[in-house]
Amino acid sequence: MRVWVQRAWRCTAAAVCGVLLHLAMAQAAPPARSNVPAPSPSSSTTTPNAYPQLRVVSLVPSLTEAVCLLQACDQLVGVDRHSNWPASVQGLPKLGGLDDTPLEPLVALRPGLVLLPPSSRLIPRLKELGIETLALPTQSHADVQAALKAIGARLQRSALATQLWEDAQAEIRQAAQRIPGHVRGRRVYVEVSSEPHAAGPTSFIGQTLQQLGLHNIAPEELGPFPRLNPEFIVRAQPDVVIASSTSFEKMPTRPGWAGLKALNDKACSLPAQRWEVLVRPGPRLGTAAHTLADCLSKVALGRQTP
Repeated sequence: MRVWVQRAWRCTAAAVCGVLLHLAMAQAAPPARSNVPAPSPSSSTTTPNAYPQLRVVSLVPSLTEAVCLLQACDQLVGVDRHSNWPASVQGLPKLGGLDDTPLEPLVALRPGLVLLPPSSRLIPRLKELGIETLALPTQSHADVQAALKAIGARLQRSALATQLWEDAQAEIRQAAQRIPGHVRGRRVYVEVSSEPHAAGPTSFIGQTLQQLGLHNIAPEELGPFPRLNPEFIVRAQPDVVIASSTSFEKMPTRPGWAGLKALNDKACSLPAQRWEVLVRPGPRLGTAAHTLADCLSKVALGRQTP
């Protein structure tokens, strides 16, 4: 069975804005495999200890969350339109999304630091204006750890950044202990957009699933978030389907998908808030692992054989 693959570099539809927004925002080059060290964050200046009370703008939701969990939420002066957690950021000025962040309103906020994806077109312009940037990829666990470390260092909270990462890893281990024996080793399909794009084994979602003892139907060689042929997914017959509740409800109406047996079990059809936690590659990885453990503990699999 031939698998059709298409890398997802840009957010092309509203349904993709979520994890694929992160993916497009986070990458300027082909995705790194899990056995390749995470890219080093890039900065347009070399003054990491200047301005202890920085005015920070974050243009990536997961990086916004990282700033707040580093106890520096009060330093945020603007965020992208998709940043909505914690609640305190919802009242901040919104600065567009992936391709429509307006330069003038951003500069008017007088930021000392802008957090953004490596693919952002704003980086050269901000550099010309003397505004410091941190361009941070967030595809894998290693990327998330590197981003947290970089932000923590810049905000003079390195010890807290280390603790947050260690806490997230401890939570993932705790979540793994909650996975029922009859679910361990099962084959999983995680849909991050309806095109459909899957969360592959080398993605941060796929790496969490692996730590929980699950197998991914997406071939590792296709990269972190490949676009799969819908027929391949049906023929693969995953034991568990994990998706947003909106996508899950529409799956049976797709040609041939009525025969996808895993759609009979809606335990991992996740509502919006729980889905956001899962698809945001930030310091809440541990919470995401428990979200997966919650739904996987309810998966029946009575129709399946080991």
